[in-house]
Parts: sequence; C-alpha cells; structure tokens
Amino acid sequence: MSDAAQPTAAEVRAAAEAVKTALDRHLAAVERRSGEDDPAVYEAFNELAAAAEEYDELLYDRYDEVTPFEIPGTEDRPPYIGPDEPGALSVLIRRDYTVGEPQRLLAQAQRVEAAEEPAGTGGAASTVLGALGVLFGEFEPDEIASRHKEFGLEEGDSTLWVTAADDAAEPGEWLEAPFEGVDGQQVVCRFDVSAVFDDEPDDDDLDDDVTLAAELDEDEDLEPLDVDR
Repeated sequence: MSDAAQPTAAEVRAAAEAVKTALDRHLAAVERRSGEDDPAVYEAFNELAAAAEEYDELLYDRYDEVTPFEIPGTEDRPPYIGPDEPGALSVLIRRDYTVGEPQRLLAQAQRVEAAEEPAGTGGAASTVLGALGVLFGEFEPDEIASRHKEFGLEEGDSTLWVTAADDAAEPGEWLEAPFEGVDGQQVVCRFDVSAVFDDEPDDDDLDDDVTLAAELDEDEDLEPLDVDR
C-alpha cells in the first residue's frame, strides 16, 4: 500500500475506540438477553465482529501489526447478489443433537402418548425413533431447543441462514428436497453456534488469544432431522 493510501493514526485510533464501544454494547446485550437466541445479542455480536475486523485491517495498513482477534471469514463466502429489496425470505435452520439419555427421551414421549391416546392403543414411543416422532410432532423445534435436556438430548452445532428472493416459491415447490440448491450468493445473513467457538486457549495465551467467531464450511449441506412430522 502506498503512503498516500495509508490510513491516518487518527483513523486507527477511532477504529480502536469503535471496538471498545462495541465490546461494551455486546456485554450489555448479553447481560440483558431474554433467552438463548436473543436477536439483540446476535446484532451486538455482529457489530463487534465488524468493528474488530475494521480495526485489524487499519492497524495492519498503518503499522504492519495484527491483533489476536479471529474474525468471521468472508474470503470463502460468495458475494451477495440477491435482490436489494427482496419480496420473499427463506429461513434455513439446522440443529444437531445427540441422544444422551435414551430413557429420558422415551419417558417424555410416552407421557405425551399416554395423554393423547387411549390406553393400549399407543406404542410408537417404545423405540427411540418412535419417541423422536412423537416429541417433534408434539413440540415446536424452538421449544425442543430450549428444553432439550428434559428430552435427553445434548446440543451440537447449529446454524441459521436467511436467504432472499424476489418472489416466494410456489406451494409445494421445494418440499421433496427443501435443502437442495441453496444459493450462497442469496444468503443475507447467517448465525452459527458451535462448541469449537468455546475452546479454551492455553494458559500462556489467555491474554493474547481472543476468539470472536468462526464460519462453518460453506459447502456443508443443511439437513433437517430425519423425522416425519
């Protein structure tokens, strides 16, 4: 970069101040959050990531120095080419679980089945597959996500993508393959949750290694749980 194009020291300092402000806003949003998926926390998270990325770039351009921040990568993410004023949106969600306590899962499903079916006419909840069908048929996915421990489930990675389009799909158009053909260039925003973001740094690096976020592989398929509703 030429000297004429370099950011000024004042611009670098202003970017540093923006990071401090974004940190305060993020902490305040976390302290006030109303639930696990509070949109205010997501918004503050994205603002903090953007401020940190801007500071990192200016710091490098001006002083040839870097920060310990790991910023959500955009290099491998295709540029957005969707409509500026979309007439329709699609929300694609993947949540992974492991069945940590099968007996708890079965017991919860059997309670639901007993309340809805006359004695002796049930039986779907006698297997793990049947229990999953009963529970996901009874409860909304968001309720299962918030109560997963009650159902003997353990959370894995999750992601939510919002894609834009000019017009809504025709009824039944994508039901046979709802997660195929997702165009990464139509993704407006995405939110990822993974245990990989919670990895603790080595004790020697506690003051030097701050992880803000990381992107999941863009090539990963989005798959729903294989349970019929």
